[in-house]
Amino acid sequence: MACGQEEAPSNRLRVGVMGLGRGMAHVKAFLRVPNVEIAYLCDVDSRRLESAAEHVSKEQESKPKTVTDFRRILDDKEIDALSIAAPNFWHAPATILACQAGKHVYVEKPGSHNAYEATRMVEVAAETKRLVQMGNQRRSLPSFRRGIAQLHEGILGKLRYSRCWYANARGSIGKGNPAPVPDWLDYDLWQGPAPERPYKDNLVHYEWHWHWHWGNGELGNNGVHALDISRWGLSVDLPVKVSYTGGRYHYDDDQETPDTGDAVFDFGHCGVSWHGSSCHRRKSETHPFVAFYGEKGSMAFGSSGYERFDLDGQRVEKVDPDFDDLYHFTNFADAIREGAALNAPIADAQQSAMLCHLGNVAYRENRTLTREADQAWDDVLGGHGAAWRRAYREGWEI
Repeated sequence: MACGQEEAPSNRLRVGVMGLGRGMAHVKAFLRVPNVEIAYLCDVDSRRLESAAEHVSKEQESKPKTVTDFRRILDDKEIDALSIAAPNFWHAPATILACQAGKHVYVEKPGSHNAYEATRMVEVAAETKRLVQMGNQRRSLPSFRRGIAQLHEGILGKLRYSRCWYANARGSIGKGNPAPVPDWLDYDLWQGPAPERPYKDNLVHYEWHWHWHWGNGELGNNGVHALDISRWGLSVDLPVKVSYTGGRYHYDDDQETPDTGDAVFDFGHCGVSWHGSSCHRRKSETHPFVAFYGEKGSMAFGSSGYERFDLDGQRVEKVDPDFDDLYHFTNFADAIREGAALNAPIADAQQSAMLCHLGNVAYRENRTLTREADQAWDDVLGGHGAAWRRAYREGWEI
């Protein structure tokens, strides 16, 4: 963007941020993008709203409006974009409503709660001609873009396989007890499109991830980042065979999703695997984030940089990390203002989310999923209940 255009009033982007946990990273990144105004902050937690508004007011001239209901942002015709960092079950409904209101959208991963949502949000973005970028930020990192470009240019020859790893040391979420809804929380609006369930004390703000009703487990929480890189590097879309085995091995608590498991995806001419260990870091083992294996060697990506090795395991290239969310948010703003290509357009990004949805269907149904190369997954599995397409609360149907 030319310097003379950066501060032109007509070039100013006005955005609203929905969800102020992870959303504070959105706030801080947008504050660093030239000529972007954070016009609205939205959260169902009044405590978060207050602290976020205080932060933004110190960093920009105008004071942001604060709302509990994101639809008030959509009502404002002066708003250009909605940035969504609410829980997974909000991603697609909020994106769809924002697109239909004429707003561009930045939405956190995985972007959808189930496979039907993944398909529908892509359709709506196309129908409304709105730009939708998913928050798989490594798509915009210069180091990743350089490494993936080398793979596509054939530096490793024909690629055969990609492996992904995730390890953490999450503790038990315990067994939740019914409790009064805290006075700082609008629980009715927090639930939004999800069929209503009683409030319990081990749900908000994070442990919903491990309940199928609200979340997608670790595969959809962190696996989607790595699987997206695998798809990108291998230049593949959707697999022909999927399996996911594992379990909740570490704790006896409310968690329904596996804490340990292996998801495997067969694309016919190549494959991908993801191993997750949410409750044991396994510090004695050293694994990259994502690795690629080809005829001439391998390439191992960390969280930001990468290393390349020959067939003898000798390192022949090392690119140091340069992780910064700013690249991805800048790309989003440049796409709106200048017509730049999105680095993670929703149509492509939801292919990566679909890997997670397919893996979770395979896990929940305890079987390997298969399709013919000319079949669509929704034709094969479209009738498979909540694992494929959920029910919605009245008034929030997609």
